[in-house]
Amino acid sequence: MYETSATVVGTVITNPVKRQTTNGEEVLSFRMASNARRKDAVTGEWTDGATLYLTVTCWRRLVTGVGASIMKGDPVMATGELRTNEYTTKEGIARSDLEMRATAVGPDLARCIAKIERHSKPVSGDEPTETETAAA
Repeated sequence: MYETSATVVGTVITNPVKRQTTNGEEVLSFRMASNARRKDAVTGEWTDGATLYLTVTCWRRLVTGVGASIMKGDPVMATGELRTNEYTTKEGIARSDLEMRATAVGPDLARCIAKIERHSKPVSGDEPTETETAAA
């Protein structure tokens, strides 16, 4: 299968759900929607274009950060590999779903303000100097 890398800017439309695979690995997923908005030059009104819906799956270290930070309604940017999943519903209807296996997820800072909480200690040389500490 050929996978395409992409970055999608949009809004989280479901709360993230964490689950475990059969081998015990955690995975977190959520749905997001992205649509283009254009300003009509004649009327000056904004109109929505078509909406792209996709499922974003997060693995390994991304599970913790996204699970603690992202919720339904948040403006986000997600980067990762796109693939199409084809399946049949219980009613026998063939469907397909666009999925992104995320490599990075974060807030869209054009539409929100985020406070970053760092979990690691500063790297040697990154610690504030006495002058910087006194100024604070």
